[in-house]
Amino acid sequence: MKELLIELTEISPRDFFGQQNENIDAIKKYFPKLKIVARGSKIRVYGDDELLEEFGRRFKMLTEHYVKYNKLDENSIERLLMSTPKDDLSSSESSGEVIVHGVSGRLIKAQTVNQRKLVDAVRKTDMVFAIGPAGTGKTYTGVALAVKALKDKKVKRIILTRPAVEAGENLGFLPGDLKEKLDPYMQPLYDALRDMITPEKLALYIENGTIQIAPLAFMRGRTLDHAFVILDEGQNTTHAQMKMFLTRMGKNAQFLITGDPGQIDLPRRTVSGLKEALLVLQNVEGISIIHLDDKDVIRHKLVKKVIEAYKGLEHQN
Repeated sequence: MKELLIELTEISPRDFFGQQNENIDAIKKYFPKLKIVARGSKIRVYGDDELLEEFGRRFKMLTEHYVKYNKLDENSIERLLMSTPKDDLSSSESSGEVIVHGVSGRLIKAQTVNQRKLVDAVRKTDMVFAIGPAGTGKTYTGVALAVKALKDKKVKRIILTRPAVEAGENLGFLPGDLKEKLDPYMQPLYDALRDMITPEKLALYIENGTIQIAPLAFMRGRTLDHAFVILDEGQNTTHAQMKMFLTRMGKNAQFLITGDPGQIDLPRRTVSGLKEALLVLQNVEGISIIHLDDKDVIRHKLVKKVIEAYKGLEHQN
C-alpha cells in the first residue's frame, strides 16, 4: 500500500475541509478503496498507485475550484469528481471567467461544464436554447450574460419575458395596477437582476426602458432589435406563442430561450411550443441548443434528489 501526502499551503484547510470535515467525508464516498486522513493542513491518502494518481488529479481540480470560487460544497464535489476528461475540454477557457461583477462584490461566473457551454454558445450564436431542470442556472446565467452585454454596450436594452400561463395571461383578477399584477410571474427575473445591478440603477433602467420585464403576450407586434432578449419558462408557450416570439428577432439581437420540458403547466393536449421548436430548429445553422442536467444543479443539494426522484416516477408513467 502506497501513501500520497498533500499539503494545503495557500488555502484555508478549515474552509476547504468544511465544518466537521464534511467535505472530506463527501470526497471519501467517491474513493471507497482509499484510506483518507485529514489533519491540520495535511491530507494523507493510502492505496494502490493507480487510485492515488486519480485521487491526486481530482483533488487538484477541487483545490482549483476552491481558489476560483472561494467555496466548496457537496454539489461541486460531486460535479468535479464525477466529470469526465471530455467534460473538462468541452468548453473554452474564457467561459469560466467572471461574467459580471455583481452587487456587493459578488463575482458571477458559470460554475459548471454545461453553464460554460451556455456562455460559449451565447458568444458564438444569436439564438440559444438552454434546456434543463430547475436549479441548473439557465435563467441566472442568461441574465448575467444579458447584463454583461448591456454593460459592454453590445446591446441597448434587455428584454425579459415569460408566459404568464399560471393566470392564462388573463391577469384581471389579481389586485393592484398592471406592474403589481405582473410582478409575481416575473419575480425570478427580478431576483437575478438584483444580484447584478444596484437597486438605484435597476430602478432607473426599468423606468427608462433600458430593462423591460413583461409577459409574452406583450411581445406581439414588436420588433426586438439592439436587445438581449430572454424568454424564460419557454416550455409553457403554445405553438403560436413560440413562433410569434422567435419571429420578433430584429437587428443586433441576442435571443435566449430557457425551459424545462419536464415542467409543463399548459392545459392537457396542448403542445408545448418549446418541445416543438427543439424538433423543428435542431438542425438550423446559427441556433445552439444547450442541455443542462442534474450535475448543474447549484441550489440546495436536496433539489437534485427531488429531480431524481421525480424522474424515476415519470419514467414509470
